[in-house]
Amino acid sequence: MFDQILLGVLLTAAIVLFLWGRWRHDIVAFMVLVAAVLCGVVPVDKAFMGFGHPAVIMVALILVISKALEVSGLIDRIAKRIAYITRTPFANLALLTCLGAVLSGFMNNVGALALLMPLAMQTSRQPALVLMPLSFGTILGGMLTEIGTPPNIIIAAYREQVTGEEFHLFDFAPVGGVVTVAGILFLVLIGWRLIPSNRQSTKRVANLLKGVGYITEASVPAESSSIGKSVRQLERSVDNEALVVGIVRKGNRLLGALRREILSEGDILILRTEENALHRLEETAGLSFIIGSHTAMENVLYSDDVILQEVVIKPNSRLVNQTVKDIGLRRRFDLNLLAISRHGERINERIGKVVLAAGDVLLVQGAKANVTDRMVSLGCLPLAQRGLKTPRKKQTFLPGILFAGAILAVAFDLLPIQIALAAVVVLLVLINAIKPRQIYESVDWSVIVLLAALIPFGQALETSGAIDTLSNGLLASAGEQPPWVMLLLLMTVTMGLTNLINNAAAAVVMAPLAVALATGIGVNVDTFLMGTAIAASSAFLTPIGHQNNVLIMSAGGYHFGDYWKLGLPLQIMILAISVPLLPMVWGF
Repeated sequence: MFDQILLGVLLTAAIVLFLWGRWRHDIVAFMVLVAAVLCGVVPVDKAFMGFGHPAVIMVALILVISKALEVSGLIDRIAKRIAYITRTPFANLALLTCLGAVLSGFMNNVGALALLMPLAMQTSRQPALVLMPLSFGTILGGMLTEIGTPPNIIIAAYREQVTGEEFHLFDFAPVGGVVTVAGILFLVLIGWRLIPSNRQSTKRVANLLKGVGYITEASVPAESSSIGKSVRQLERSVDNEALVVGIVRKGNRLLGALRREILSEGDILILRTEENALHRLEETAGLSFIIGSHTAMENVLYSDDVILQEVVIKPNSRLVNQTVKDIGLRRRFDLNLLAISRHGERINERIGKVVLAAGDVLLVQGAKANVTDRMVSLGCLPLAQRGLKTPRKKQTFLPGILFAGAILAVAFDLLPIQIALAAVVVLLVLINAIKPRQIYESVDWSVIVLLAALIPFGQALETSGAIDTLSNGLLASAGEQPPWVMLLLLMTVTMGLTNLINNAAAAVVMAPLAVALATGIGVNVDTFLMGTAIAASSAFLTPIGHQNNVLIMSAGGYHFGDYWKLGLPLQIMILAISVPLLPMVWGF
């Protein structure tokens, strides 16, 4: 009993820390695992068994294959061709949402959104009315197959642990497919109308520079103390509260990497500066500000070689919880941060001091040749279509063909799914469709650590008897209720949990409870496991419930409360469909 109480305390602490958000989910999960080992409730020899768990391996393999499909350009070509044939906003919304759902059934749903989100921004008249349905559509699409989303992979692996047989690839489709189709119809026909029409998406993010006196011009007069000094020295003289983002010298504009440029008399500096630094620049650096220049001048901030790029910070980005100075954005990457948007609103405080968060939209200036690649390497998603290098025809189609072959091999029981996916990754490397470096970059290690840490903790909950105690308490309090009521209760609790913590974490915690409840009332455990998988993938109420919801928040200008206005009716509909459909397909 003491072990059960201790595990309950640790689980409660984990949920509180998840909600607090001070540390990332993977860090919290690892902390809780270590605490459980030190307290003796998780055996030392089981502490790190999660890193070799089949579910964890499958998640990593799917992420790698998704990356290969992305860099092949195949999906990008398909998406562009479909999107640009649309002539009406309704058709654009419908096609993008459907395509997102289909892609998410077979690849990582974050990757599917990353491919389609720039296209939605570019082709939609009101991106705010498209991005949330698109995000929800990619989440719904994950319900179609075993590999569509981590909760399905976890549920399938747990079923094998309990019954000795894993769910097959398309076992999720009969119920998940109906829920997905119904969900998309709701989003396309009704749901988008529930999104507040006044949300300002970052399609207007260039306006972050308009009408704001932070981009200004100053000249270097003959008596200036800055003559002969480098741009870096000038910036240091005002504690980097001003950035030189351009120099006009003898009628020519210099942009890009300017930190080593030596200032000369008559130079006109284009500055991204804070208001409180203006006086210091005049006094300390001897600059003379040009009257009337305190307006947006985005047209002078780019050239044929230097561009402005809008990007959104992904949840697993290296920029999260870092400042621009911490990451060395200017020093190491030759990129200038001009503006930050959070939840659709410009951040007007000192940019250099802002702690960046997932979902923030950044406006950066850099060399056209590498600005996008550098921001992607930092874990950011461009909000404009990237000009992909045209791959060789073989490299375009072979990754898709190999992946389709693996799906068929699994569907016809020729190979176990883990082996089939592993073989695809090996072949992708052999044909040079993905480089070894890209393999490690494509894996979201925060998800891997999260799962690997929670799996042994979840097993401890089961072996200690804590799950049985909880299920017995629920059965006793529910009384003689029919099985469908218990299924509804299980799915409702799972939905609530998945909107507060990571969906994979919800699946790990709730899968043993689903089996215990089903066993307690003497019904088919598959029905309750499938219900748990669907509920764990229904993270529609909050932006923190799923990575896709975080990605679209600032880009769509959404507020925290906008999600439940669309997500709550969607979740009620999912319950109304799946609770009667699950026993029809799997039986009680």
